[in-house]
Amino acid sequence: MKTKTWMLAAILSVSGCLSTQAQVMKAADLEKYAKEKYGDKWVNAAANLAQGLTLDKNESLTYQQVIEAPGKTKQQLYVALNYWATATFKDKQAITLNDKDAGCIIISSSIDDIADHTGTINRYVVSITPVIKIDIKEGRIRVTYTVQNYDILKVQDGGWLGGLADNSDKRQNNQNVYSDGKRMKDDKNDRRLYDEQWEIAKHYPFVEKDDKKRTCSKALVMTHAYSNAIIDKVEEAIKNGITGNEDDDW
Repeated sequence: MKTKTWMLAAILSVSGCLSTQAQVMKAADLEKYAKEKYGDKWVNAAANLAQGLTLDKNESLTYQQVIEAPGKTKQQLYVALNYWATATFKDKQAITLNDKDAGCIIISSSIDDIADHTGTINRYVVSITPVIKIDIKEGRIRVTYTVQNYDILKVQDGGWLGGLADNSDKRQNNQNVYSDGKRMKDDKNDRRLYDEQWEIAKHYPFVEKDDKKRTCSKALVMTHAYSNAIIDKVEEAIKNGITGNEDDDW
């Protein structure tokens, strides 16, 4: 009976990972989570968060937390976290380091479309690629979450005025500049679509005067919310496992 329960839990776990495209949270779920915690006034929320945030020596946004796991060995923690990492991040390139002896797992995986802002002239779609480092010792782990840049998909003339002026041209060429980020990045035919990187340290709320203020406000709040989600999921994995049935009684 326990075997059947385990199999059902595994199926549900795999299904959940696929539905989130190998991420801890989908962008839509992350936005709901962020609004519940910080409100939906992105500029105000970013300003409030900034009061408790500092950039590291590389001008990156870095969060670090030590999580205690009393009674668990380094090997037990490594197995649990390796299981969590491989089950959550299906991209083979996401886990960039997995060293059992050193007790270190490093993950780098993108989460797309955390912010999408249509301005007067241009439209900006923001993604991030956090670096998640997990250090493992006897009875505890340390999670370090770092983001230095916002990855920007800029749609030139994709803003309100640009859209009004360009609708006939878009229809004639059957172009959909409002598609998802991956398709737009792969579209090499439209000269208006190209990527940029914005350094977090050079934008609001770390720089007061910023013409990308609205875009960067939401991007910061979502980046902060994702750090919380990551740390919560890691803590859950070492304390209760992924399926809740990972004990030695089988």
